[in-house]
Amino acid sequence: MPRPAWIVISYEYPLNERVRTLLRLEDLFERALYFSGRADSTEHHVALISLFEILEVAGRADLKSDLLQELERQKHALESLRDNPQISQEALDQVLKDIDITSRGLLDMAGKIGQHLRDNEWLMSIKQRTSIPGGVCEFDLPSYHYWLHQDAEQRRQNLNEWLGPLLPIRDGLAIVLRLLRDSGKTAKYVAYQGVYQQMLAGRMAQMIQLKLAVDLPCVPEISANKYALNIRFITAGMLQRPKLFEHDVEFELTFCNL
Repeated sequence: MPRPAWIVISYEYPLNERVRTLLRLEDLFERALYFSGRADSTEHHVALISLFEILEVAGRADLKSDLLQELERQKHALESLRDNPQISQEALDQVLKDIDITSRGLLDMAGKIGQHLRDNEWLMSIKQRTSIPGGVCEFDLPSYHYWLHQDAEQRRQNLNEWLGPLLPIRDGLAIVLRLLRDSGKTAKYVAYQGVYQQMLAGRMAQMIQLKLAVDLPCVPEISANKYALNIRFITAGMLQRPKLFEHDVEFELTFCNL
């Protein structure tokens, strides 16, 4: 009888602030785009809250410039693989095409990221109230209550108009994260009695990806610096205080670096 497939949960741990920002934005864009495509007013509320969070995270750094520089660096690195027989030229051409299209989209973004949202006084009045628990009740923001009762297609159109100018950022970080995830080699390890340590000896990585069997009742706690990687597996129960999972744990580990 064939052995069943190993069903895993993947955990990603960023090792610098830039990758941390990209992972947060990736999660927020996925949420915003998912809920904006739905029909219920509560789902559209979640989409708008996610849009405000994107505005906050993306506005903290020179994200556009960083993405453009990284895409250009990756383009030069990939061009050097043009004559490599082990590389699919069709796949390589597609990635390079995606980089060119995305770079043009980023270059066409005028002004500060999300400025079209900041210029919308109505949106900013809602954003200001979202920082207060329950601050967007109908008696606080009757105009927002009115919008939530408009036709679902009208709300979707509004959300797409607000999200659209930010999509070049989403496209750029998607390429960078895809290349980052594909950059490492995966190896299997064992954390004896729930603890694992690896001396890095100056080995640099931008992100660590850890895969763990979904039926194991534990989660990884990861800490790392340029000298060592430390992983402790902690019990995952919600009804008890977390403690060290004192059993041997098999897991897969990938060091990702562009």
